[in-house]
Amino acid sequence: MVHLEINGHVTEVEPGTTILQAAQREHIEIPTMCYLEGVNQVGACRMCAVEVEGRPRLMTACETEATEGMVVRTNSARARHAREVLFELMMSDHPADCLHCARDGDCELQDLGRTLGVSTSRFAGKMSRSQVDDSSRAIVLDASKCILCRRCVSVCNEVQGVGALSVQNRGFHSQVGPGDLLLDQAACALCGQCTVVCPVDAIHEADGTRAVWQALADPSKTVVVQAAPAVRAALGEEFGLPAGTLVTGKMVSALRELGFDHVFDTNFAADLTIMEEGYELLGRLVAHFRGLGLVDDEQVAALGLADLPEPTLPMITSCSPGWIKYVEHFYPEHLAHLSSCKSPHMMLGALTKTWLAQRQGLDPHDVVTVSVMPCTAKKFEVGRPEMSRDGIPDVDAVLTTRELGRMLHQAGVDFTHLPDDEFDNPMGVSTGAADIFGTTGGVTEAALRTVYEVVTGRVLPYDAIQLTAIRGLERMKSATIRLEGVLPQWSFLEGVDVPIAVTSGLKGAAVLMDQIVAGDSPYLFIEVMGCPGGCISGGGQPRPTTDEIRRRRMAALYREDAGKPLRRSHTSPAIQQVYAEFLGSPDGHVSHELLHTRYTARRPV
Repeated sequence: MVHLEINGHVTEVEPGTTILQAAQREHIEIPTMCYLEGVNQVGACRMCAVEVEGRPRLMTACETEATEGMVVRTNSARARHAREVLFELMMSDHPADCLHCARDGDCELQDLGRTLGVSTSRFAGKMSRSQVDDSSRAIVLDASKCILCRRCVSVCNEVQGVGALSVQNRGFHSQVGPGDLLLDQAACALCGQCTVVCPVDAIHEADGTRAVWQALADPSKTVVVQAAPAVRAALGEEFGLPAGTLVTGKMVSALRELGFDHVFDTNFAADLTIMEEGYELLGRLVAHFRGLGLVDDEQVAALGLADLPEPTLPMITSCSPGWIKYVEHFYPEHLAHLSSCKSPHMMLGALTKTWLAQRQGLDPHDVVTVSVMPCTAKKFEVGRPEMSRDGIPDVDAVLTTRELGRMLHQAGVDFTHLPDDEFDNPMGVSTGAADIFGTTGGVTEAALRTVYEVVTGRVLPYDAIQLTAIRGLERMKSATIRLEGVLPQWSFLEGVDVPIAVTSGLKGAAVLMDQIVAGDSPYLFIEVMGCPGGCISGGGQPRPTTDEIRRRRMAALYREDAGKPLRRSHTSPAIQQVYAEFLGSPDGHVSHELLHTRYTARRPV
């Protein structure tokens, strides 16, 4: 152990512990700006400067390791003066028009100024950066507000492994961005993790609120909204509620307060996705075994799977649009491994403008569909040409969780005092399997609950070791399901092991894709979520998002699941209804027309 003194407090820490970490354990606050624990500890902003006895210069607490006998003063006159000057210099190159900034009141730079007691800058001069890149439907880069903390660069490169952002040039001319390209030209997944960690408003989601307000004000439009599972576990944070507070009923009430004509649940379409994706996986497995000569055409016909997909294995989930764009850029020759299913909110959008429109006698051109999502990449997804039918987009607009929070504040909705309300039917009914779509491992667990029962006729226990093994925040998780005691029509699957892998964050996805490229992937099914921890920490979720906050949001979704009377997607009466009335059969002709899609090979830039 290492012993040191901080502001007169003697403490001991493990070797390798930084001064900042040691101070935090003693509940001593040291100001930071560029620091992200475990991700960005480069001392770029110098704001955490402290005095260390015997050292001639101030040391950055986030970088400097504690040593035996070290004496640290975090709040000396010299340290305070240095921070004040550094802050003034930072502000001299930053727009001061806070009232017109979306981060006003939620800005770490503002908070730092209040902490330091500095409200003005003595320095003035030419601003170093002024460009705004709004070329992307999902994310805007405003260089004029950038403080060069490099958080976004670290997350993009070290956490996500995408490398779309970097620092170009040096000194006064330094700038963060995708090189000489615009964002919509770069090999960017648009996952939005950069928007979560940006301390100011230099990187933020492209605004969706204006179009939604306009639609709500148009009496000729029927405006339909849906909300993703992860939103209900995080929206409360925008109103001061603790992370992990479930606000499902209040969220529905709030959406009605804004004036939406129908409030549906993306969970309905998550259950639908399990039906489509589950039967697609079974189809690929059957095609694989037929290729091995273990299944004949008569058996295939008996299963109702005459139009089998290609036996491309492993099959990989396709719910995360950031992941889809990533694989289109970096592994375009392996797109066949992706499930052809649209993401759940796109499925619900397609059904809204077909099934619902027919049931209610609406002209699809007069129906506006809005998705409230934890994701910035969804904003890009809705603009993809393949996500439309006869020129009518499945979904017209996407709001992030943060944007919905802003709209509710603008409308004066007293969120915390709203009564609980329920989603509209029929696309407001869902099972617990849909709730866990919002967390890493959830899609796989939901799929296994249904596929296992289809093949064996038995319920897979919710606490089965195979399911618990794929829960949690670990980047890479795996398990194996053995199919034993299968129904007679699935006899060729008797004793078959189904190895599965789960990863969240694109760096882990690259590991699994490289195995596929090398031809040595041991898996039959892979779940990829584009953001670490899954949608609970998507690019559009409330800030900040730490591992502790991820765990609380994750726990909330598992509580929601456990509280549902139905927990397997195929048992949902709403799902049974939509197939009986409209879709026919899972993975059938109508489903493929509406609920499945194709992908686009994109060159990495």
